[in-house]
Formats: sequence, structure tokens, C-alpha cells
Amino acid sequence: MGLTSNNMLVLAMAVAAVLFVGTVWLWPRLARQNWRTVSGRVGLLLATQVALFACVGLATNQAFGFYASWADLFGQETEQGIVVDHSANGSSGGPLQVVSSFGVPGAPDAPPETGGRVQKVDIVGRTTRLVAPAYVYLPPEYFQPRYRTRTFPVAVVLTGYPGTAESLVDKLNYPRTAQQLAKDGRMQPMILVMLRPTVAPPRDTECVDVPGGPQAETFFAKDLPEAVLAHYRVGKRPGSWGVIGDSTGGYCALKFAMHHPDVYAAGAGLSPYYKALLDPTTGDLFHGDRNLQNHADLWWFVKHRPAPDTSLLVTSSKVGEHNYKSTLNFIQGVQATNLTRISSIILPSGGHNFNTWRREIPPALQWLSGRLTDR
Repeated sequence: MGLTSNNMLVLAMAVAAVLFVGTVWLWPRLARQNWRTVSGRVGLLLATQVALFACVGLATNQAFGFYASWADLFGQETEQGIVVDHSANGSSGGPLQVVSSFGVPGAPDAPPETGGRVQKVDIVGRTTRLVAPAYVYLPPEYFQPRYRTRTFPVAVVLTGYPGTAESLVDKLNYPRTAQQLAKDGRMQPMILVMLRPTVAPPRDTECVDVPGGPQAETFFAKDLPEAVLAHYRVGKRPGSWGVIGDSTGGYCALKFAMHHPDVYAAGAGLSPYYKALLDPTTGDLFHGDRNLQNHADLWWFVKHRPAPDTSLLVTSSKVGEHNYKSTLNFIQGVQATNLTRISSIILPSGGHNFNTWRREIPPALQWLSGRLTDR
């Protein structure tokens, strides 16, 4: 059974319940003071505690989508995301391949022209040779005859680290939210390209072009837009593209909008941080290149580089988020520029979790929609 399977969670709960009842039932029989009964008591308590912690861990992972599989959990993921054997001329079938298609989770079952579709795809970077699985939400209008010649704006949606792309679809409910907002007239129909920023798993590249390593930033700035443009009816101008993400994905979203305003007209960071992290999951991202490290620091970028012509949105909460003060300082820093525009969502309280982001996603999508064109 898979790590995220409901059957796995039910089995763990059943085992925990049996161990709990067994402990209560057997405890009187293990009351004698000898090594066997003491070992029995210790074993029952330990097994029950482990089972309870397993239940909590499985339920938490299902709710927040930290790990997609057992291999992902134990750092043994075998999917290769750094170098793949694809020809440059596209003989493998093009840079974007549709794997499967299904209706919008949580929405009534309906044909594409009234309910839209979600497609699971594989995206191959022709420049970087990186490959990433993703989900693409196509709004109902995409399938309607009267819109057959229309192009649509695109929002690239990013998870945190480690994150799973599936969580954007069925936990954070991006397709369902976009569908409902457009239906209510609160945002224009948009295509969503949903994936995690970890394009070289299990390494956290922080969306950096690593010297001699995975070129993650180039993948999102060049390869991803080219692949989507080649497959879907999307706008080709910079004003047609935006990016949104949470946590690590929020940092990446802001960075893409600031570094590549010619690609992304707007970037929304939900609970973002503002400089690349360096820890055992990232490894050495900069190889001693101080200029590259500074370039990945959004604080430094605001102070030392010309202000990019783009729009930014940042979110935090007064209680529960560690980035509250740094977010206020970042807002002030961007306000001092003469070109970059910045907006914010500040909640009274809310932790660094899915529940908080679900409260921020609807207004953030509306904000993003208002800054993108369909041409």
C-alpha cells in the first residue's frame, strides 16, 4: 500500500487500536516483577506508541502532502530529474506529454466544456534536460467553440519543499478554486500549470542554476514556458504569464517575477522567505560564487539591481508565521523602488500550513488574474 493510501491509514489505525486494547487486556497478567513481564510491558507500551505516532504521521502527510511515496520519505526516490536521454529535435514526442486526463476534483462530474479538465503531464526541458511531472488545469472556456481562437493567460503554481504536485490539485484545491472564481466573475479563465519546484529530486535546488548542476531557474524561465506554449493555446507575451507558490515555492515565485519580468508579469509568494536556504537538502548551491549567491537573495536584489517592471504579492500572518517581520521589511524595501509594484495579504493569525494557504489562495488568484492579459 502506498504512503498516501487511505487503506494504509486505516490499517495503521486498526493496528494502533488492537495494540491499545491488547495492552489494557494483558497489563494485569504482566504485573509480576520479573524480566519477562517487565519486557512485555515495555514492548506493549513501545509498540502502542509507535503505532499511534505512525497514525499521526500518516494523517499529517495526507493532509499536507509532504511525501508522495515510501521512497520519497526515506530519500530513495528513483525518478531521475537531472539528465534525461531526449533528443534536441523533439523526436521523443515534444517537450510536453499528456499522461492522463480527469475532471476537476471536488467539482460535479461534467463534460470539459462545462467543467474543465485536469491533465497530468511530463515536461522535458530542451535546454536544461530536466524533466518534471506536472498537472495542467484547463478551464471550461478552453473547450468551448466560441473560444476556439482565444489564447489564455497562464499561472505557474508551485508547492513548497518537498511537496507533491498532487497536493496542489486535491489538497489546496487550485483547479476547483479557479473554476469557481471564474464562474462567479471574480477572475478571468486561466490555465494553471501545477508542479513542485524540486526538479532534481530529492535535492532542494531553491530554484537556482547550480554551477555544474541542475539549472532549475532556467527550466522555469525558459523550458517550461516553451513547452506549454508548444502544446496549449496560451498567451505569448510577458503580460500573459504569472507565478504563485507557497513557502519554497513562494520564494521561487517572487524570484522568477523579479529576475524574469520578460516572462512573468506577476509573482505571488504565500508565506515566502527571501533568500535561498543552505542546508543538507540543498547541498552547495553556489560553489563559492558570491555573485550568484547575492543574485538569489531578494533583499540584495532589491537594493543593488534596477527595479524590475513586475508586480509582487506577499502574504504572512501576525501570529503563527515566522516571516511576518521580514515580510514587512521586504514590502518597505520594494516600495522604495520606482517601478516594481507590491501588494500583501496579512492575516491576523495563521500558521505555515495548508489551512492558512487555502484562505489566501482565492484572493491571490484574483490578484494574479487582474494583472495578466490573454494575449
